[in-house]
Amino acid sequence: MQRRKAPLIGILIILQFLIIAGCSQKMVLTDSNRSSGLIVNSLINTNLPVFINRQENSIIVISVGCTDNGQNKRARKVVVNFSPGSDIEAVGEVYVKCQASGQAGAVVFGAARAERKVTIDGDYQFRAGENLITLGISPSSVSELTDKLEVESVSIILEDGSVLPAPTVSFPRVRFGTVVRAAGQDGADTYRIPGLVTTNEGTLIAVYDIRYNNSKDLQEDIDIGMSRSTDGGRTWEPMKVIMDMGEYGGLPQNLNGIGDPCILYDHTTGTLWVAALWMSGSAPDKMLWRASQPGMTPQETGQFILVKSTDDGLTWSEPVNITSQIKDSAWQLLLQGPGRGITLDDGTLVFPAQFKADIGTKALDGGEYTCHSTIVCSMDGGDTWQIGSGAKSNTTEAQVVQLADGSLMLNMRDDRNRSDKSETNGRAVAVTTDLGKTWRAHPSSNSALPEPNCMASLISAKINIAGDDRDVLFFSNPNDRNNRIRMTIKASTDQGLTWPEENQVELFAPEGYGYSCLTMVDETHVGIIYEGVKELYFQKIPVADLLGDR
Repeated sequence: MQRRKAPLIGILIILQFLIIAGCSQKMVLTDSNRSSGLIVNSLINTNLPVFINRQENSIIVISVGCTDNGQNKRARKVVVNFSPGSDIEAVGEVYVKCQASGQAGAVVFGAARAERKVTIDGDYQFRAGENLITLGISPSSVSELTDKLEVESVSIILEDGSVLPAPTVSFPRVRFGTVVRAAGQDGADTYRIPGLVTTNEGTLIAVYDIRYNNSKDLQEDIDIGMSRSTDGGRTWEPMKVIMDMGEYGGLPQNLNGIGDPCILYDHTTGTLWVAALWMSGSAPDKMLWRASQPGMTPQETGQFILVKSTDDGLTWSEPVNITSQIKDSAWQLLLQGPGRGITLDDGTLVFPAQFKADIGTKALDGGEYTCHSTIVCSMDGGDTWQIGSGAKSNTTEAQVVQLADGSLMLNMRDDRNRSDKSETNGRAVAVTTDLGKTWRAHPSSNSALPEPNCMASLISAKINIAGDDRDVLFFSNPNDRNNRIRMTIKASTDQGLTWPEENQVELFAPEGYGYSCLTMVDETHVGIIYEGVKELYFQKIPVADLLGDR
């Protein structure tokens, strides 16, 4: 539950951010273009998914500057060419909206049925200053999460028949996705902290924080929600609340919040486990990350709470508190992941975890107690639990995988990256062969995977590559040292030593809250659930796109 940067912006603001500071391509203009009074300043590819359950999805914004002698000019057509191989049947309509600087909102220019070449008729008079021409699409009823589009060219045709061309750029593919949880849905202000697994039945199980009042971390009115998908993530069943501590101790809901879920699937028994953090008390203006103190009771310190399901997520048990089994009373706090845990080849259950202890090592987050990533394990199917030692000081929010040699790799958020933006910025990585009793640094630690100090996801899978079954690691995070932008999935075929650029796919360019969780949807597709701003999105990416065949 490390304090998180949470930019309070919406999608419209995201687009403005991109216009100002984002992915733009400058155009070399002719004298005739300059004298016309209209100048294409930039073309911005927003690199946002097309959400199949949203009717409006912006994919490109063209910025057109207008001088005084251009104010009487009017756009009458916008022509869009999609590249061969684009899944045109996934698109219902292509639309264009226009907005002048200082204008309160965008106005509809026009729309047309999707084809390889789309001509959209309309009428827009340019105004002095910046004019934003937004190209968007509405998905069709047959769109799929694996559909892709590529825009080949966009041209703006003026009233006199002249063409205002957009810059020639290499557009990234437009991928499809779905909104799993939308801001305000079911009465909740914010959905955050996703976890995701795939069951033996092929069901996707997503868990997350339901933050009713605002985006604030614990302590607040927060429950754990769960959503199921039985069609590979295209649609999701109505949300179920699976962890709600109510008004324990006579205190209100906002002093009994439970959050930061971590989900684990035991494929040997078909049991789903979810761990979450709860504390009873403190104050609504306090952050549990600091308010929790040494001790063992719910009134003193955060509690490690479990629920389970044995029927593929349809029903869930009452909460079970295992704090007394695994927490040292001297520690300020102990909590899970968040994200997901794993089941080892021998059936051992392993949750990633983190604790805060006073061991004489300076806490880089400014607190009295220093955080350490570790693991929590059960070797008897969840009846009893034990905890490992700290893998590295000043680390939190880890994810764990089992490597090909049977050892465990812990990939950790490292608080050193708050200030370190150099080549040594990167996820901390450690390995254990004795269930966390001892750890050694992995060669990739603090170098291979840049991060802005944020949670990330890591999974392992057997993947058939050119006829051979290979052990592949998949990783996701905001791929930037400074900001939570550019949500990206990466693949490693050498057990995490390297993560080549050709094995990466960027999914979401704008700034968001930045947490994510991966799963194998099936043998050939990676699924990811990740945070936008107050919302959770899901995408399904072909493994071939990550391993060379794009």
